[in-house]
Formats: sequence, structure tokens, C-alpha cells
Amino acid sequence: MSELGLCSRREADEWIEKGWVIVDGVRIDTLGTKVLPEQQIEIDPAARAEQAKQVTILLHKPVGFVSGQAEDGYLPAITLITPENHWEGDRSGIRFSGMQLRALAPAGRLDIDSTGLLVLTQDGRVARQLIGENSDIDKEYLVRVTYGDQATDIDQSFPPESLATLRHGLSLDDVPLKPAMVSWQNGEQLRFVLREGKKRQIRRMCELVGLNVVGLKRVRMGRVQLGALPQGQWRYLDTEESF
Repeated sequence: MSELGLCSRREADEWIEKGWVIVDGVRIDTLGTKVLPEQQIEIDPAARAEQAKQVTILLHKPVGFVSGQAEDGYLPAITLITPENHWEGDRSGIRFSGMQLRALAPAGRLDIDSTGLLVLTQDGRVARQLIGENSDIDKEYLVRVTYGDQATDIDQSFPPESLATLRHGLSLDDVPLKPAMVSWQNGEQLRFVLREGKKRQIRRMCELVGLNVVGLKRVRMGRVQLGALPQGQWRYLDTEESF
């Protein structure tokens, strides 16, 4: 069921236990039941109704918050999901409920020193799409850098071959990185578009070619833009939006 994109594995377990899964007309309520490729899986409407209540939240994470569990005294980003921080520009029409915080988890990391778009979701399908093993969703970042003693006009002195290496040719933890799109936005800021997300990847990539990152902001995940969402505030993913 998870591989077919019907739900997350956790949801699949819950649906089976509730008798919401039907295989060739027979309700299945035993976990681990084997299903052959040619068999037909149907989902009870009650499961679809429950799934429709799940929310995905877009947060403009500030520096100083961790994406997941609290660590080293730093608060997790989910603590910012409050009625007070709900962006007044949200046009989704969804009303906030404390139940929406249940099983709400980040779909991808954004390190403590970085800002920008962080997705938190209850929907396993969204998490799989963004961070699943076969995800091909690209993420866009704006990265402010220094180069030696230079803080401006770095694009004029940074070697073109090093820029080419950033795009393709680096390895982290002895694993070659996938090709990336890297270009200068202005004299001190690079634009990165990645299709993977290793821990502190951009900072480590820049370090390998002599650049020091002084600011990093994620501005897009797939087709969803950070846009005008203010720092520290959040909004719901609209039903008309998709990554």
C-alpha cells in the first residue's frame, strides 16, 4: 500500500487494524497479510475521509530552531506552529486545531543556522514525495558566501573551475554527489538547486572549494515557493498546491 502511494506504512497498519482495507472483496484485518501483484486493493471511504483531514504546514524557519526533536537546549520548529504565528495571508481556509500537531513531523531537514521553507506534515504521502528513497523533488537555496577576505564581488574572483566542481564532481562521506545547479545570483550570493539533502550538504560543499557560508535560505521545494511568508510564521499547504 505504501509502495503504491496509497498511504504511509504507519497508516497502512492503522487501516488494516480498523478493517479499512479490502483485497479482492475481502476485508483484511491481520497485519502482515500477503497480497499478490494481481490482486485488487480497495480502501474504505472512512480511511479516505480520515486521510483528508491530515494537514501539511509550510513554516518560514528562523535561525536558532532545529527541524526535528529538541537538542542542546534548542527548541524544535514545531513549537512555532501556534495560532499567534499563523500568517494572516493564508488563503487555504483551514482552521487551526491542536489535533493537527499530532503526528506532525518535518519532511526534510533545515539546519539550526539556516532559514527558509520547512515542511511539516501529517501526510505520509507528502513525506514520501519529499524525502522518500526515490524522491526527485528539487530544492532551491540562496546562499550568501565569503571567499578568503572577500565579502563582495566574489563572482569576479572565484575560479570558474571551482564553480564547475560545485555543480558536479564533489563527494561527501566518500559518496559522489548528484549533479547540482549552481549559479551566481549577485556578487556575494549563490543559487543552489539540489535533488538530494545530505546533512549540512551545501555548507560542506562550499567549504571544499574554499567558500564560507554566512547565510543560507531555502526558498522552494518542488513547485511550492516560500514566497512572502514572513520569518517565524506558517501557513497551510492549500488543496490546490502540490510539490
